[in-house]
Order: sequence, then structure tokens, then C-alpha cells
Amino acid sequence: MNENAGGRLARLLALVPWLIAHDGITVDECADHFGVPADQLERDLWLLVVCGVPGYGPDQLVDIQFWDDGVIHVLDPQTLARPLHLTHEEAVTLLVALRMLAQLPGIEDRDAIVTAAAKIERVASEGSSERFVTIQVSVPPEVTRAVDEALSGGRDLRLVYAAATRDELTERTVKPERLLVVDGIGYLEAYCTSAQARRTFRLDRVISATVTDAAPGPERHDETGTPDISGAPLVAVLDVRPAARWIVDVHNGSVVSEDEGGWTRVEIPIHSLDWGLRLALSLRGAARVVQPPELAAHVVGAARAALAAYPDDVG
Repeated sequence: MNENAGGRLARLLALVPWLIAHDGITVDECADHFGVPADQLERDLWLLVVCGVPGYGPDQLVDIQFWDDGVIHVLDPQTLARPLHLTHEEAVTLLVALRMLAQLPGIEDRDAIVTAAAKIERVASEGSSERFVTIQVSVPPEVTRAVDEALSGGRDLRLVYAAATRDELTERTVKPERLLVVDGIGYLEAYCTSAQARRTFRLDRVISATVTDAAPGPERHDETGTPDISGAPLVAVLDVRPAARWIVDVHNGSVVSEDEGGWTRVEIPIHSLDWGLRLALSLRGAARVVQPPELAAHVVGAARAALAAYPDDVG
């Protein structure tokens, strides 16, 4: 059975309090409950009996009897008699994530998320005078409802969108594909019929959304003729000098290669060509665009326009 360390640790932490509540259960029955082979459960038990509190003497180790007749008895659980509880900080972190998720469109089982959040808050607030903060995602409720309806029914959306790179509102019709949540911010990936390309829309910049009566369009294909379902963001390939290599860390990029001339080829995810243009220009000659060609042409055009503003040649 392939299992990571985190999965086994979670089982080990749950095992002792469960065995206390089910004293006298057999190894086979316990293994069946936890969904592991009997020999794996025995290895878990052998590991537990050599665990304990600092000092680690005979009276400071977990004591479980199971090797004589296959029946399990916990004689001394040490500190594992009760299931572990979330700390207040862990509960708040989980609640923030659940409440943000519950307010985003496209969630299939919103009721389950709300119920889980309520249970966590109720248990975590017992005996505490502290009140949990209210999380409000800045997505208008009517936008949430429209995106939900469009995604579930395969309908188009008419959006009024506040562009991040230009101080203007744009209207466009899109074919929703999927939702993404990055750092607590919701994004809608959709095929924009105006741009004739996939675009990513930040939900808190959607001013209004209306479901249209248009039926879903034909499946779009990439240049190879296969369905384009990757949803991959734009990626810029840049050659950068050492002074600009910091963009790899700041913008979650990756290093492709290095050459002896001091240039490093990197891949950087970009939100749009306009965003990539501003990034490239901000590096002031410490970077050159390799891909995509549209971004390279965009940078060249902007640089020429800037130079044209000067009356004299700039060397």
C-alpha cells in the first residue's frame, strides 16, 4: 500500500483514543475500520508502544497489549487518551478558508461547507470569550448567483468588468469554463468571444454578470486539434541579468537554464500581456523577452514610443 507519512501520522494520532472507546476489538476488526491491512496495523501498534513523553522510561511510553491473542487493550495511553483538538489559531485559519470558499460561485456543496464551518466555530468557541471574525468576500451576491447558474447550466455570461491594467469598464460575453481560488481570491476562467481567446477574470472586479439565453458553443480546439482544457495561465520566457533574477522568487517563476554570459532564462507566469509589458519595462534593460512573440512585440513598440517622445536621439 502506497501511503505518505502524513496519512500514517493522522491514523496513529486517531488510533489510541479510538481503541480506548472500543476496548477488546481484534486486530483484524481494527484494520478493517481504518482501511489498512492487518500487518500494517500491527506495525502501527509496534510503533506506538515505543512512543511516549520525554524521559521515555517504561512508565512514560504508550502501553498497548495486542500480541498474545490478537485482541487489543490500551493499558496506558499517556497523552493520547482523547482525540487532538484544533488550537484556537488553527480553528480561525480553517474558518476563514471555509467562509471565503462558501461565498465563491461555482461551489457544488455549499451547504456542507457552511455546516462544517458552524461546527468548527461551535466547538472551538466553547469556554472562550473570543468571537470569531466575520469574513466577507467582495463579490456581489448577484454575480455569485449568475456565475453559479452559468456554470451549472452551461450558459454564456455577459460581464461588465473593471480591467486591472486600464482604467475602464469593458463589456464582453464569455463562455465559463472553471473557477480557481488563488490566495483567497476567486477567478473565473472563460472563453471570451470578443477576444476569441481564453481569459481569466478576477471575480471581485466583475461589476455585473447576466446569464444569456445563448446555448453552449462548439468545443474549442488548440492548434493540434485536441480539446483545449488545460486552462494554463500565460507564461513569459525571459532572459534576465543577475540583477533581475529576483523576479523568479517574487513572481513564482522557474529557472530554465543559465549561460556563461551571465544571462539566466526564466519562465514567469503573467496575468496578461499588459501586465507582462509593465514587468519587462520595469526591469530597465536587465531582461529581454524570448516568448511569447506578442509580448516581445509589445515591449519593442512601447520602447519605440517612449524614445519617440524625446526630440534628440538617445544613445
